[in-house]
Amino acid sequence: MRGATKPLLITIVVIIALIALMDSNGPSGPDKSTVLEVYCAAGTKVPIEAIAKAYEEEYGVQIRLQYGGSGTLLSNLEISQQGDLYIAADSSYTDIAKNKGLVQETLPASLLVPVIAVSKGNPKNIQSAADLYRKDIHLSLANSDAASVGKTTKKLLTKLGHWSQVEAAVQDRGVFKPTVPEVANDLKLGKVDAAIVWDATVNQYPALEAIALNGAEEFQKNVTVGILTASKSPTEALRFARYMNAPSKGGVIFETHGFPPLPGDEWTESPEILYYSGGVNRVAIEETLAAFQEREGITITTIYNGCGILLGQIKGGGQPDMYHTCDASFMKGVESQFTQAEAISQTDIVIIVPKGNPKDIQTLHDLAKGPLQLGVCNEEQSTLGAMTEILLRDQGLYDAVQENVVVNTPTADLLVSQLVVGQLEAAIVYKANTTKITEKADIIPIELNGAIAIQTVAIAQQTRYPLLLQRLEEALKTSTSKEQFRMSGFEWVYADSTP
Repeated sequence: MRGATKPLLITIVVIIALIALMDSNGPSGPDKSTVLEVYCAAGTKVPIEAIAKAYEEEYGVQIRLQYGGSGTLLSNLEISQQGDLYIAADSSYTDIAKNKGLVQETLPASLLVPVIAVSKGNPKNIQSAADLYRKDIHLSLANSDAASVGKTTKKLLTKLGHWSQVEAAVQDRGVFKPTVPEVANDLKLGKVDAAIVWDATVNQYPALEAIALNGAEEFQKNVTVGILTASKSPTEALRFARYMNAPSKGGVIFETHGFPPLPGDEWTESPEILYYSGGVNRVAIEETLAAFQEREGITITTIYNGCGILLGQIKGGGQPDMYHTCDASFMKGVESQFTQAEAISQTDIVIIVPKGNPKDIQTLHDLAKGPLQLGVCNEEQSTLGAMTEILLRDQGLYDAVQENVVVNTPTADLLVSQLVVGQLEAAIVYKANTTKITEKADIIPIELNGAIAIQTVAIAQQTRYPLLLQRLEEALKTSTSKEQFRMSGFEWVYADSTP
């Protein structure tokens, strides 16, 4: 009996270990032990409270909400340097927070437009901003230093030429309040005759109605969710932010409470995205993709290959969420399937030879001399192969050089490997392929027009996760990513402000 039990125990242990290994691969769902601390603009309290409750019930994650004016909360964040999310009624506040290093990512949530709020039926017959400083009107406004609607009101009325009169009227017979709900409550309780609040705020009060402000559309604001740099649970914070932003989740709740939702990503606990990339980019982007995958709690399936092959797959029905080319020319024919491609980096096309250059190769013309064991990339499968063919044909060398080609591959890394082990006497590759072989090979520049490949990235038009992919594209443009590209032998060409 004991002899039969031992194999059974071993089998059980092995099964448990395999299950644990399977569970460790890929992202997990929401962690029910997580508590998220959220700084929330008071004017968005009603929908955010409902969204938080729905998320807690669905996933067991506890959401703690702290309310205040967007400006006041931003000041609190600077002092406390803690928390997980910051929900502002105006993206300018999250932009400030991002510039100060307090926020790492932002997601849009809802649209707000400033309006004049009056009691139902408009008993004082208020029609425009000019009526707000009539002697018979008592007005409540949000403080411009504390609340987003206050800051917006000041900017709008200044442009309309009414701010100085309105400010004087409030100081004389009105009141300034720190949050938009307090302003609306003044009107609801009959303490004032009018107020300026968000259109969505009026939707919360059946006893009030909205009067449009001339030019207010120019001052509409986005409720924006920021993930705090100080967050100890950034993956959970991002997941909750995506839930708020998702049309089928937070979007429905925002709309129910009179807040027009903004377009968001389809809701999935742990999104999976497909990333097509030319093989030359691999070393430069692997760390960025791994870090992004871990922080966002998603899965990135990356397909590396020659861009000729990748382009063929896309034309044949392949649907990557993002496409990272070896050269911009390999977007040709599929541009309509993607957003505008962004140039990220570039790399020269070069000749590599064994250390010491035993065949004394100096130019492309020397590759036409034999005998020579030459390796090139396949012109139909690879960006590099296609560009090599063009270079050789432009110089009238194509047929002569082909006589020496003994290896034809879809990616340049295979050529590098074969040259290093002595199977090739020369190869045409990207300079970015040579960073790890400088002790074993010499690099011969090709100083001709067309000997530079520019790498671009583009997001699929039909992806389910456009905002997620925008964040990934931004991650590829950071200074950290730039350094990885440079260390991998690329030149940085993205037009940012970093030196």
